[in-house]
Amino acid sequence: MINRMLTKQQKQSYRAELFKHLDGIVTAPTVTSLYENKVIEFLSKLKDPVEINEISSKFNTNPGYLNVALRILSSQGWLNYKVDNKKNTITLSRNNNTVKLNEFAHLYIPVKNFLKKTEKTGLAALNKEIVNTLIQNFTEFQKAGSEFENINPSNQKVYYQILKHLEGMIVGPLIVILGQGGMFHKYFMEASFKPEEYHKEAKIFEEALNILTKLSWFSKTNDTYSFTEKGLFFAKRASAYGVTVSYIPTLRNLDQLIFGDHLPLRTLEPNKPEPHVYREMNVWGSGGAHAIYFKKIDEIILSIFNKEPVAEQPKGILDMGCGNGAFLIHLYNLIEKQTLRGKNLDEYPLFLIGADYNQAALKVTRANMIQADIWAKVIWGDISDPIQLEQTLKNDYNIKLKELLNVRTFLDHNRIWKQPKEEPTFISKSTGAFAFKGKTLNNNEVEQNLTEHLSLWKPYVEKFGLLVIELHTTPPDLTAKNLGKTAATAYDATHGYSDQYIVEIDVFEQAAERAGLYINKESFAKFPDSELASISICLLKGS
Repeated sequence: MINRMLTKQQKQSYRAELFKHLDGIVTAPTVTSLYENKVIEFLSKLKDPVEINEISSKFNTNPGYLNVALRILSSQGWLNYKVDNKKNTITLSRNNNTVKLNEFAHLYIPVKNFLKKTEKTGLAALNKEIVNTLIQNFTEFQKAGSEFENINPSNQKVYYQILKHLEGMIVGPLIVILGQGGMFHKYFMEASFKPEEYHKEAKIFEEALNILTKLSWFSKTNDTYSFTEKGLFFAKRASAYGVTVSYIPTLRNLDQLIFGDHLPLRTLEPNKPEPHVYREMNVWGSGGAHAIYFKKIDEIILSIFNKEPVAEQPKGILDMGCGNGAFLIHLYNLIEKQTLRGKNLDEYPLFLIGADYNQAALKVTRANMIQADIWAKVIWGDISDPIQLEQTLKNDYNIKLKELLNVRTFLDHNRIWKQPKEEPTFISKSTGAFAFKGKTLNNNEVEQNLTEHLSLWKPYVEKFGLLVIELHTTPPDLTAKNLGKTAATAYDATHGYSDQYIVEIDVFEQAAERAGLYINKESFAKFPDSELASISICLLKGS
């Protein structure tokens, strides 16, 4: 068993690796698609700035998704990307790294073999085809790494950046498969073990472990494996890879998304999985990631459910986009054990409602609620339609939506796009890249759409509030200056390619204020607490 604590420097180093891995999972397929379709070569030869519409016309692309892809290159420091929301233009120009990227982009090509393999096998469990492909990619990765010392010193920074991306494309899917399969149970993290003790396909499992052993995540003595300090660090954060890896169905189809008929990739068919994401993996990754934000949430919940008189507290909680139910379970346990309301549940029952648009998420939530022995109603709901949700609650359960504390985690950006009813009267400050069905969305309209979306919820949340954990973007030049300190590139890619709309924190706050909702400053927090913040927590209420 490992006892020595990691130093601050080690933690920073490993955390930087994790962020660069996430960058790689989205950047590798993006670069491969743009490189093979000659876009990167074109960019590397630019003499003057060019508008994105001109690039889209030249290469016959779906401009919205091309915009997302080029912003990813900018976030990695490989392209200059300028948004002018007053003129409604996006302008690109090359920098010193654009030519270097064109020189080394071929290193990403082996990634395609793995992505193609997942279309047949999926990523639900280890199998021979997936592991063999990862071994092949790891061999190519090692070969590329062995050439590092021979690279011109002026090019080594970009080359090393690419190597970390390739490493991410190997360890990201692998750690998610193992994590979902229970590999990181406390027993295995604290004890030495043999492959046959854990996996029925011991040989396949051993080959997977050998990859991670070569990356210093495991030590091996004879046929027995043990986690290293580094391996434990990543094992405890396996779920941090889950959301990004869950979008591999989208990432393996970027040629079609950017250059072809993208509609089949987003068309939902009855009784079939979503074509663009592994939803259960996404829910697993989201549930694990949310836990780190619960401390601030706890403070807010305790203040609400300790208020007197109890009769004036919310009648319950509605979690819109309940995912796997972990958030709702956590809130119930907190209230029951640590609040005045918890001492009076017989007289003032706590109504719990879990709502989600996705049937797979509802299924998982129901199962987890039963396992936790917590009473809750689990219903279908659409974040874009609170009126319908209000009717369902009233008709089926005689509960009014406005009588509940509304909570949600990482959901408002996933609303279905609707053209704004009113023309925006402001110039947005957002630098985001937004698309809907292949088309580029005007940033001013995206912010107006957010304002109108929050306005729909105002009548139902102005009394008890809307407690929100939300995801945000950061300007690409800021992201590029802080590689290894933020997962912004991964967030921008997975959400941009799937028609989701993450805006900067200040843009979100301004949209809320236009909707008549205001942030309680005492309840506000952002992570990290710096200009790189990509997560916010706030309690929105009416004036």
